Amino acid sequence: MKRILFSSITGALALSLVLSGCSSKKRTSIDPGRNSNATGIAYAKEKKGRKARRGPANEGFQVNSFKGQPAGPNLVYIEGGRFTMGTVEEDIAYSRDNLERTVTVSSFYMDETEISNLNWLEYLYSVQRDSSQEFYESALPDTTVWMNKLSFNDQYTEQYLRYPGFRLYPVVGVTWVQASDYCKWRTRAVNSEMAMRAAPKTRKNRRNPTTQAPQARVESRLAIETGNVLPSYRLPTEAEWEYAAKAMVGTQYMDENQSNQRIYPWDGSSLRTPKGSKKGAMLANFKRGRGDFAGIAGRSNDGGIITMEVYDFPPNDFGLYNMAGNVNEWVIDLYRPNSFQDVNDLNPIRRNDYMDEESLYDKKGFNTLIDNKLRVYKGGSWNDVAYWLSPGTRRYLNQDSATATIGFRCAMIAIGPKGKRKL
Repeated sequence: MKRILFSSITGALALSLVLSGCSSKKRTSIDPGRNSNATGIAYAKEKKGRKARRGPANEGFQVNSFKGQPAGPNLVYIEGGRFTMGTVEEDIAYSRDNLERTVTVSSFYMDETEISNLNWLEYLYSVQRDSSQEFYESALPDTTVWMNKLSFNDQYTEQYLRYPGFRLYPVVGVTWVQASDYCKWRTRAVNSEMAMRAAPKTRKNRRNPTTQAPQARVESRLAIETGNVLPSYRLPTEAEWEYAAKAMVGTQYMDENQSNQRIYPWDGSSLRTPKGSKKGAMLANFKRGRGDFAGIAGRSNDGGIITMEVYDFPPNDFGLYNMAGNVNEWVIDLYRPNSFQDVNDLNPIRRNDYMDEESLYDKKGFNTLIDNKLRVYKGGSWNDVAYWLSPGTRRYLNQDSATATIGFRCAMIAIGPKGKRKL
Protein backbone atom coordinates (compact mmCIF):
# COMPACT_ATOMS: atom_id res chain seq x y z
CA MET A 1 0.00 0.00 0.00
CA LYS A 2 2.85 2.34 0.89
CA ARG A 3 4.59 1.54 -2.41
CA ILE A 4 1.43 2.35 -4.36
CA LEU A 5 1.02 5.65 -2.47
CA PHE A 6 4.71 6.57 -3.01
CA SER A 7 4.54 5.84 -6.73
CA SER A 8 1.35 7.91 -7.04
CA ILE A 9 2.98 10.89 -5.33
CA THR A 10 6.08 10.52 -7.52
CA GLY A 11 3.97 10.45 -10.68
CA ALA A 12 2.01 13.51 -9.60
CA LEU A 13 5.22 15.43 -8.93
CA ALA A 14 6.65 14.46 -12.32
CA LEU A 15 3.45 15.54 -14.04
CA SER A 16 3.44 18.87 -12.23
CA LEU A 17 7.06 19.50 -13.26
CA VAL A 18 6.21 18.80 -16.91
CA LEU A 19 3.22 21.12 -16.77
CA SER A 20 5.18 23.86 -15.04
CA GLY A 21 7.85 23.54 -17.74
CA CYS A 22 5.21 23.93 -20.42
CA SER A 23 3.75 27.01 -18.74
CA SER A 24 7.11 28.74 -18.11
CA LYS A 25 7.11 32.49 -18.58
CA LYS A 26 7.69 33.93 -22.01
CA ARG A 27 11.27 34.84 -22.84
CA THR A 28 12.12 38.44 -23.75
CA SER A 29 15.21 40.33 -24.86
CA ILE A 30 15.62 41.56 -21.28
CA ASP A 31 15.08 38.09 -19.79
CA PRO A 32 16.14 35.44 -22.38
CA GLY A 33 16.47 32.71 -19.75
CA ARG A 34 19.48 30.74 -18.52
CA ASN A 35 19.54 28.17 -21.30
CA SER A 36 19.35 28.43 -25.08
CA ASN A 37 15.82 27.83 -26.33
CA ALA A 38 17.34 26.41 -29.54
CA THR A 39 19.92 23.95 -28.12
CA GLY A 40 19.15 23.74 -24.41
CA ILE A 41 22.81 24.50 -23.61
CA ALA A 42 23.28 26.66 -20.53
CA TYR A 43 24.69 30.12 -21.09
CA ALA A 44 28.04 30.95 -19.48
CA LYS A 45 27.64 32.92 -16.25
CA GLU A 46 28.61 36.56 -16.31
CA LYS A 47 31.40 37.38 -13.85
CA LYS A 48 30.90 40.44 -11.66
CA GLY A 49 32.81 42.29 -8.97
CA ARG A 50 35.95 40.54 -7.67
CA LYS A 51 35.38 37.48 -9.84
CA ALA A 52 35.62 39.62 -12.96
CA ARG A 53 39.08 40.81 -11.89
CA ARG A 54 40.48 37.32 -11.31
CA GLY A 55 40.44 36.21 -14.90
CA PRO A 56 38.53 35.72 -18.12
CA ALA A 57 34.84 34.88 -18.18
CA ASN A 58 33.62 31.30 -18.04
CA GLU A 59 33.95 29.33 -21.24
CA GLY A 60 30.85 29.13 -23.34
CA PHE A 61 28.41 31.50 -24.97
CA GLN A 62 27.77 34.38 -22.58
CA VAL A 63 24.57 36.43 -22.47
CA ASN A 64 25.09 39.64 -20.50
CA SER A 65 22.40 41.07 -18.27
CA PHE A 66 20.43 43.79 -20.04
CA LYS A 67 17.82 46.21 -18.75
CA GLY A 68 16.97 48.07 -21.93
CA GLN A 69 18.69 50.86 -23.81
CA PRO A 70 19.65 53.64 -21.39
CA ALA A 71 18.91 57.22 -22.35
CA GLY A 72 22.10 59.13 -23.11
CA PRO A 73 22.83 62.45 -21.39
CA ASN A 74 20.26 65.13 -22.29
CA LEU A 75 18.27 62.71 -24.47
CA VAL A 76 14.48 62.37 -24.37
CA TYR A 77 12.65 59.27 -25.61
CA ILE A 78 10.34 60.06 -28.54
CA GLU A 79 7.76 57.33 -29.11
CA GLY A 80 7.35 56.75 -32.83
CA GLY A 81 4.14 56.66 -34.81
CA ARG A 82 2.21 57.92 -37.82
CA PHE A 83 1.80 61.62 -38.58
CA THR A 84 1.04 64.00 -41.41
CA MET A 85 4.32 65.50 -42.52
CA GLY A 86 4.42 68.75 -44.45
CA THR A 87 3.52 72.38 -44.19
CA VAL A 88 0.12 73.41 -42.85
CA GLU A 89 0.78 77.12 -43.31
CA GLU A 90 0.12 79.04 -46.51
CA ASP A 91 3.02 78.54 -48.92
CA ILE A 92 3.92 82.23 -49.22
CA ALA A 93 7.01 81.49 -51.33
CA TYR A 94 5.09 79.13 -53.65
CA SER A 95 7.93 76.64 -53.29
CA ARG A 96 5.61 73.63 -52.95
CA ASP A 97 8.54 71.63 -51.59
CA ASN A 98 6.90 70.10 -48.51
CA LEU A 99 3.35 69.07 -49.40
CA GLU A 100 1.43 67.05 -46.83
CA ARG A 101 1.80 63.26 -46.83
CA THR A 102 1.37 60.52 -44.23
CA VAL A 103 4.52 58.83 -42.96
CA THR A 104 5.57 56.74 -39.97
CA VAL A 105 8.63 57.42 -37.83
CA SER A 106 10.24 54.81 -35.57
CA SER A 107 10.91 55.60 -31.92
CA PHE A 108 14.12 57.52 -31.31
CA TYR A 109 15.89 59.78 -28.85
CA MET A 110 16.47 63.51 -29.22
CA ASP A 111 18.23 66.17 -27.17
CA GLU A 112 15.77 68.04 -25.01
CA THR A 113 17.65 71.28 -25.73
CA GLU A 114 19.76 72.80 -28.44
CA ILE A 115 23.53 72.27 -28.09
CA SER A 116 24.80 75.14 -25.96
CA ASN A 117 27.98 77.20 -25.95
CA LEU A 118 29.10 75.28 -22.85
CA ASN A 119 28.66 71.96 -24.69
CA TRP A 120 30.71 73.27 -27.58
CA LEU A 121 33.50 74.59 -25.34
CA GLU A 122 33.76 71.10 -23.79
CA TYR A 123 34.12 69.72 -27.31
CA LEU A 124 36.83 72.27 -28.18
CA TYR A 125 38.72 71.40 -24.99
CA SER A 126 38.73 67.73 -25.92
CA VAL A 127 39.77 68.14 -29.56
CA GLN A 128 42.49 70.63 -28.62
CA ARG A 129 44.05 67.99 -26.39
CA ASP A 130 43.58 64.98 -28.65
CA SER A 131 43.50 66.23 -32.23
CA SER A 132 45.69 68.21 -34.59
CA GLN A 133 45.83 71.98 -34.49
CA GLU A 134 44.29 71.99 -37.95
CA PHE A 135 41.21 70.07 -36.80
CA TYR A 136 40.89 72.21 -33.67
CA GLU A 137 40.83 75.35 -35.78
CA SER A 138 38.27 73.77 -38.13
CA ALA A 139 36.02 73.10 -35.11
CA LEU A 140 35.92 76.74 -34.01
CA PRO A 141 32.55 78.43 -34.66
CA ASP A 142 32.55 81.41 -36.98
CA THR A 143 32.05 84.29 -34.56
CA THR A 144 32.02 86.77 -37.43
CA VAL A 145 28.44 85.68 -38.22
CA TRP A 146 27.37 88.41 -35.80
CA MET A 147 29.15 91.13 -37.75
CA ASN A 148 27.11 93.56 -39.79
CA LYS A 149 28.47 96.74 -41.34
CA LEU A 150 25.28 98.57 -40.43
CA SER A 151 24.79 97.07 -36.95
CA PHE A 152 26.80 97.33 -33.72
CA ASN A 153 27.08 93.65 -32.72
CA ASP A 154 30.69 93.72 -31.55
CA GLN A 155 29.76 92.43 -28.08
CA TYR A 156 28.39 89.21 -29.58
CA THR A 157 31.32 88.73 -31.95
CA GLU A 158 33.82 88.92 -29.09
CA GLN A 159 31.86 87.54 -26.13
CA TYR A 160 29.00 85.25 -27.22
CA LEU A 161 30.86 81.93 -27.37
CA ARG A 162 33.10 82.17 -24.30
CA TYR A 163 31.66 84.67 -21.81
CA PRO A 164 30.15 82.78 -18.80
CA GLY A 165 26.90 84.73 -19.10
CA PHE A 166 26.26 83.01 -22.44
CA ARG A 167 27.06 79.46 -21.29
CA LEU A 168 23.59 78.04 -21.80
CA TYR A 169 22.78 79.99 -24.92
CA PRO A 170 22.64 77.89 -28.11
CA VAL A 171 25.89 77.67 -30.06
CA VAL A 172 25.68 79.39 -33.45
CA GLY A 173 28.12 79.97 -36.27
CA VAL A 174 28.50 76.22 -36.80
CA THR A 175 28.19 74.57 -40.18
CA TRP A 176 26.37 71.34 -40.97
CA VAL A 177 29.77 69.65 -41.30
CA GLN A 178 30.91 70.92 -37.88
CA ALA A 179 27.65 69.76 -36.29
CA SER A 180 28.13 66.28 -37.81
CA ASP A 181 31.71 66.13 -36.48
CA TYR A 182 30.41 67.05 -33.02
CA CYS A 183 27.98 64.11 -33.16
CA LYS A 184 30.86 61.72 -33.93
CA TRP A 185 32.96 63.09 -31.06
CA ARG A 186 30.03 62.90 -28.65
CA THR A 187 29.42 59.25 -29.55
CA ARG A 188 33.01 58.34 -28.70
CA ALA A 189 33.05 60.48 -25.55
CA VAL A 190 29.84 59.01 -24.11
CA ASN A 191 30.77 55.40 -24.93
CA SER A 192 34.25 55.88 -23.46
CA GLU A 193 32.64 57.13 -20.25
CA MET A 194 30.26 54.14 -20.24
CA ALA A 195 33.20 51.77 -20.73
CA MET A 196 35.01 53.32 -17.77
CA ARG A 197 31.95 53.02 -15.54
CA ALA A 198 31.42 49.40 -16.56
CA ALA A 199 35.06 48.45 -15.89
CA PRO A 200 35.68 46.38 -12.70
CA LYS A 201 36.68 48.64 -9.82
CA THR A 202 40.16 47.95 -8.43
CA ARG A 203 41.75 49.03 -5.17
CA LYS A 204 43.73 51.62 -7.10
CA ASN A 205 40.54 53.11 -8.53
CA ARG A 206 38.93 53.18 -5.09
CA ARG A 207 41.91 55.05 -3.64
CA ASN A 208 41.84 57.49 -6.57
CA PRO A 209 38.18 58.02 -7.54
CA THR A 210 39.12 60.97 -9.76
CA THR A 211 40.87 58.71 -12.27
CA GLN A 212 40.45 60.41 -15.61
CA ALA A 213 38.10 58.88 -18.17
CA PRO A 214 39.57 57.58 -21.41
CA GLN A 215 39.87 60.34 -23.98
CA ALA A 216 37.19 60.42 -26.65
CA ARG A 217 39.55 59.49 -29.47
CA VAL A 218 40.61 56.27 -27.72
CA GLU A 219 38.62 53.35 -29.10
CA SER A 220 37.60 52.04 -25.69
CA ARG A 221 34.02 51.25 -26.58
CA LEU A 222 32.72 47.96 -25.23
CA ALA A 223 31.34 45.22 -27.44
CA ILE A 224 27.77 45.85 -28.62
CA GLU A 225 26.69 42.55 -27.05
CA THR A 226 27.37 43.89 -23.55
CA GLY A 227 24.51 46.38 -23.80
CA ASN A 228 26.82 49.01 -22.28
CA VAL A 229 27.27 50.91 -25.50
CA LEU A 230 25.02 53.48 -27.14
CA PRO A 231 24.29 53.85 -30.86
CA SER A 232 25.77 56.82 -32.67
CA TYR A 233 24.68 60.37 -32.00
CA ARG A 234 23.72 62.11 -35.24
CA LEU A 235 21.65 64.95 -36.62
CA PRO A 236 17.93 64.12 -36.76
CA THR A 237 16.26 63.42 -40.08
CA GLU A 238 13.84 66.03 -41.32
CA ALA A 239 10.93 63.65 -40.65
CA GLU A 240 12.13 62.96 -37.09
CA TRP A 241 12.62 66.65 -36.38
CA GLU A 242 9.19 67.59 -37.70
CA TYR A 243 7.51 64.71 -35.85
CA ALA A 244 9.22 65.65 -32.57
CA ALA A 245 8.42 69.35 -33.00
CA LYS A 246 4.71 68.84 -33.66
CA ALA A 247 4.41 66.46 -30.69
CA MET A 248 0.97 65.33 -31.82
CA VAL A 249 0.89 62.97 -28.85
CA GLY A 250 -0.55 65.94 -26.96
CA THR A 251 -3.64 66.04 -29.19
CA GLN A 252 -4.64 62.39 -28.87
CA TYR A 253 -7.87 61.86 -26.97
CA MET A 254 -9.29 58.46 -27.95
CA ASP A 255 -7.83 55.43 -29.74
CA GLU A 256 -5.99 56.76 -32.80
CA ASN A 257 -8.03 59.93 -33.06
CA GLN A 258 -6.33 63.28 -32.78
CA SER A 259 -8.38 66.33 -32.01
CA ASN A 260 -6.57 68.71 -34.34
CA GLN A 261 -3.54 69.40 -36.52
CA ARG A 262 -0.86 71.75 -35.19
CA ILE A 263 0.51 74.89 -36.80
CA TYR A 264 3.16 75.27 -34.08
CA PRO A 265 4.61 72.88 -31.46
CA TRP A 266 1.62 73.79 -29.28
CA ASP A 267 -2.16 73.94 -29.81
CA GLY A 268 -3.90 76.87 -31.42
CA SER A 269 -2.86 79.65 -33.77
CA SER A 270 -1.72 82.04 -31.03
CA LEU A 271 1.91 82.62 -30.08
CA ARG A 272 1.04 83.43 -26.46
CA THR A 273 0.16 81.32 -23.44
CA PRO A 274 -3.66 81.11 -23.51
CA LYS A 275 -4.34 80.70 -19.79
CA GLY A 276 -2.88 80.31 -16.33
CA SER A 277 -0.54 82.51 -14.32
CA LYS A 278 1.58 83.20 -17.42
CA LYS A 279 -1.34 84.06 -19.65
CA GLY A 280 -0.22 86.30 -22.50
CA ALA A 281 3.46 85.33 -22.25
CA MET A 282 5.21 84.49 -25.51
CA LEU A 283 5.76 80.77 -26.22
CA ALA A 284 8.85 81.25 -28.39
CA ASN A 285 11.72 83.60 -29.15
CA PHE A 286 11.13 85.17 -32.55
CA LYS A 287 10.93 88.51 -34.36
CA ARG A 288 7.44 89.94 -34.02
CA GLY A 289 7.80 92.47 -36.80
CA ARG A 290 10.21 94.80 -38.55
CA GLY A 291 12.50 96.30 -35.94
CA ASP A 292 10.66 94.52 -33.07
CA PHE A 293 12.92 91.84 -31.57
CA ALA A 294 11.70 91.91 -27.96
CA GLY A 295 9.04 94.52 -27.36
CA ILE A 296 9.57 97.50 -25.07
CA ALA A 297 11.48 97.81 -21.81
CA GLY A 298 9.31 96.85 -18.86
CA ARG A 299 6.87 95.04 -21.16
CA SER A 300 9.20 92.84 -23.18
CA ASN A 301 7.20 90.34 -25.23
CA ASP A 302 9.57 87.37 -25.48
CA GLY A 303 12.51 88.72 -23.49
CA GLY A 304 15.13 87.95 -26.12
CA ILE A 305 16.72 90.51 -28.40
CA ILE A 306 18.96 87.78 -29.76
CA THR A 307 19.06 84.14 -28.60
CA MET A 308 18.00 83.07 -25.11
CA GLU A 309 18.99 80.20 -22.81
CA VAL A 310 18.18 76.72 -24.06
CA TYR A 311 15.75 76.02 -21.20
CA ASP A 312 13.76 79.22 -21.62
CA PHE A 313 10.14 78.88 -22.78
CA PRO A 314 7.93 75.88 -22.02
CA PRO A 315 8.74 72.45 -23.54
CA ASN A 316 6.37 70.78 -25.98
CA ASP A 317 4.42 67.59 -25.24
CA PHE A 318 7.52 65.44 -25.81
CA GLY A 319 9.49 67.51 -23.29
CA LEU A 320 11.63 69.27 -25.93
CA TYR A 321 12.59 72.91 -25.49
CA ASN A 322 12.68 75.57 -28.21
CA MET A 323 11.44 73.45 -31.11
CA ALA A 324 10.15 76.77 -32.44
CA GLY A 325 12.25 79.92 -32.35
CA ASN A 326 15.54 80.77 -30.62
CA VAL A 327 17.67 79.19 -33.38
CA ASN A 328 16.96 77.23 -36.52
CA GLU A 329 18.35 73.69 -36.43
CA TRP A 330 20.27 71.61 -38.94
CA VAL A 331 18.83 68.26 -39.98
CA ILE A 332 20.67 65.52 -41.82
CA ASP A 333 18.69 65.67 -45.09
CA LEU A 334 20.01 66.90 -48.40
CA TYR A 335 17.69 69.52 -49.87
CA ARG A 336 15.60 68.72 -52.91
CA PRO A 337 12.36 70.51 -53.81
CA ASN A 338 10.70 67.20 -54.71
CA SER A 339 11.57 65.26 -51.57
CA PHE A 340 7.86 64.95 -50.77
CA GLN A 341 7.43 62.89 -53.96
CA ASP A 342 10.57 60.74 -53.87
CA VAL A 343 9.81 59.43 -50.41
CA ASN A 344 9.54 56.21 -48.48
CA ASP A 345 6.61 56.34 -46.08
CA LEU A 346 8.61 54.62 -43.31
CA ASN A 347 11.42 56.69 -41.76
CA PRO A 348 11.85 58.93 -44.82
CA ILE A 349 15.23 60.54 -45.42
CA ARG A 350 17.11 62.04 -48.33
CA ARG A 351 20.77 61.08 -47.88
CA ASN A 352 21.92 61.94 -51.40
CA ASP A 353 20.64 62.78 -54.87
CA TYR A 354 19.11 59.37 -55.57
CA MET A 355 16.20 59.74 -58.05
CA ASP A 356 16.87 63.49 -58.24
CA GLU A 357 20.43 63.77 -59.50
CA GLU A 358 22.50 66.92 -59.27
CA SER A 359 23.02 66.77 -63.04
CA LEU A 360 19.32 67.60 -63.53
CA TYR A 361 19.95 71.09 -62.13
CA ASP A 362 21.92 73.78 -63.90
CA LYS A 363 23.95 75.41 -61.15
CA LYS A 364 26.93 75.99 -63.40
CA GLY A 365 24.70 78.04 -65.65
CA PHE A 366 23.48 80.03 -62.63
CA ASN A 367 19.89 78.85 -63.15
CA THR A 368 19.59 77.24 -59.72
CA LEU A 369 21.23 77.04 -56.30
CA ILE A 370 20.58 73.32 -55.94
CA ASP A 371 23.54 70.96 -55.66
CA ASN A 372 24.69 68.12 -53.40
CA LYS A 373 25.87 70.43 -50.62
CA LEU A 374 22.56 72.04 -49.71
CA ARG A 375 21.21 70.89 -46.33
CA VAL A 376 17.81 71.50 -44.75
CA TYR A 377 17.32 73.54 -41.61
CA LYS A 378 14.06 74.07 -39.70
CA GLY A 379 12.41 75.70 -36.71
CA GLY A 380 12.67 79.46 -37.03
CA SER A 381 14.92 81.72 -34.98
CA TRP A 382 15.18 84.92 -32.96
CA ASN A 383 15.57 86.78 -36.27
CA ASP A 384 12.59 85.16 -38.05
CA VAL A 385 8.92 86.09 -38.17
CA ALA A 386 6.31 83.67 -36.85
CA TYR A 387 5.72 81.99 -40.23
CA TRP A 388 8.99 80.05 -39.91
CA LEU A 389 8.09 78.70 -36.44
CA SER A 390 5.77 76.16 -38.04
CA PRO A 391 7.49 72.72 -38.09
CA GLY A 392 6.44 72.07 -41.68
CA THR A 393 8.37 75.02 -43.13
CA ARG A 394 11.85 74.31 -44.47
CA ARG A 395 14.82 76.21 -45.82
CA TYR A 396 18.28 75.28 -46.99
CA LEU A 397 21.90 76.41 -46.81
CA ASN A 398 25.26 75.14 -48.00
CA GLN A 399 26.65 72.56 -45.57
CA ASP A 400 29.86 74.57 -45.21
CA SER A 401 28.08 77.83 -44.36
CA ALA A 402 27.11 79.19 -40.94
CA THR A 403 24.90 81.99 -39.62
CA ALA A 404 23.97 83.55 -36.28
CA THR A 405 20.51 82.01 -36.55
CA ILE A 406 21.31 78.29 -37.01
CA GLY A 407 22.27 75.81 -34.29
CA PHE A 408 21.46 72.13 -33.84
CA ARG A 409 20.57 69.28 -31.51
CA CYS A 410 21.45 65.58 -31.70
CA ALA A 411 19.33 62.47 -32.13
CA MET A 412 19.85 58.72 -31.68
CA ILE A 413 17.97 55.62 -32.76
CA ALA A 414 16.02 53.68 -30.13
CA ILE A 415 16.77 49.95 -30.15
CA GLY A 416 14.59 47.27 -28.59
CA PRO A 417 12.97 47.74 -25.18
CA LYS A 418 13.10 51.18 -23.61
CA GLY A 419 15.37 51.21 -20.56
CA LYS A 420 14.64 52.96 -17.29
CA ARG A 421 18.24 54.07 -16.73
CA LYS A 422 19.40 57.57 -17.69
CA LEU A 423 23.12 58.30 -17.92
